[in-house]
Amino acid sequence: MALETDIRPAPAVLPPSLRSWLVVIAVFGAVVVAVLGVLYSGHSEPGSVDRWFVEPTDDSVGAPWRNVALAVDFLGEPVGAAALVLVAVAGCLLRRRTRAAVFVVVGVGATVVTATVLKSLVARTIHGPGNLSYPSGHTAFLTAFALIVALFAVGRFGLGRAVGTLVVLSAGLVAGAAMGWAQVALGAHYPTDVLGGWCTALAVVPATAWLIDRTAERRGGPRADAAQA
Repeated sequence: MALETDIRPAPAVLPPSLRSWLVVIAVFGAVVVAVLGVLYSGHSEPGSVDRWFVEPTDDSVGAPWRNVALAVDFLGEPVGAAALVLVAVAGCLLRRRTRAAVFVVVGVGATVVTATVLKSLVARTIHGPGNLSYPSGHTAFLTAFALIVALFAVGRFGLGRAVGTLVVLSAGLVAGAAMGWAQVALGAHYPTDVLGGWCTALAVVPATAWLIDRTAERRGGPRADAAQA
């Protein structure tokens, strides 16, 4: 007598309903990062676009908003970022979502590494030599983290393409805007650095999710219809 197994496949970290849209978004992000990188390569002063917003080399906020900016900035610092990642990974493991836990670590890690490499390549500085600024690593990190959490939510609740895309983009926009505001307000980055960091996350996170899913599939994950005699 045949006995059916109850082995379920690990959910994809990149929801199938969002794949086509996220490819477009990732390409858009990569193009913006590249264009801005070329435009500001080797620069040490704010560009004309930066000056539309604020004088980027000076703190632009005082108390109590400066304290708010510092609190948001802390989320992109090593201790704050590590705490966010550990909480997310712990939540994934408690739900036995190993692939999701890997996505958290690899997704934010790849984004931060990409931003760091780009800083060296573009060599744009702020506050003197040695302070590389493009793209903003803090903005890239928090945007990537928000995108990853939003992708989990879309998959968990089975949201459709339109609503799911809106949720993911909204999460990334809110996180990127919050950290971007903090970085510019504290004089740590130019506004275009923030845009570059945001777009870096938009480019890297979907690509990383796709790669993780493909790798898991090639390793022959369990199938829902698996059965044995």
